[in-house]
Amino acid sequence: MRVQESYSVYPIRAIIVMGVSGCGKSTVGRLLAQRLGHAPYIDADALHPTSNVEKMARGEPLADKDRWPWLSRVREEIGKAAHELLEGYDFSLCSARTIVGSRESSTSQRMYVVCACSSLKRSYREFLSRSDPDMPLEQLTHDTVFVYLDVSKTELLRRLDTRIDHFFNPVLLDSQLETLEPPDTTREAAINVYGEGPTESVAEDVYHRVTNYIAKNSL
Repeated sequence: MRVQESYSVYPIRAIIVMGVSGCGKSTVGRLLAQRLGHAPYIDADALHPTSNVEKMARGEPLADKDRWPWLSRVREEIGKAAHELLEGYDFSLCSARTIVGSRESSTSQRMYVVCACSSLKRSYREFLSRSDPDMPLEQLTHDTVFVYLDVSKTELLRRLDTRIDHFFNPVLLDSQLETLEPPDTTREAAINVYGEGPTESVAEDVYHRVTNYIAKNSL
């Protein structure tokens, strides 16, 4: 049985496209943001501190002590984008805003923030799911759905071998795969998508899967 998510009083949904390096999360995330009405897009790779970038470029895997400050910044940027979307929003058009846990009957006012972030561990995803873990439910700005792009190691290696202008050293792939905890869709607000097709087709599949999931689960 799927664990029930908490419901935000605001109509914003943060969609985090996740997976190991080479799965296509950045490209798919950008295309998804465009498909969702040119939603704000955040690439978590761009938020890494210089020390993390240099470490990965040397082929040294990141530890939790390297990732937590970075994840804090990612969460902050998602929250900032959500707050900016709320500026000037007509709350009279959102029937669910005054009832925490109510189900929305209309999706016309739904807004999105899209982020590409590896989100390898469940603990990372739990951390990213709320703008502030101590914030009361009624003050939350958004709910979060993760989209895991599932790509075989053979295809990941092929992509990494042909990729240019990126700091990630391909020798780190094994480390990322060992760290990866694929989402348990019975316990997390997450969708698993096969990511080995043409990028545009994968992005279109993600779009339909995300919008259907949100409508079905009233997120």
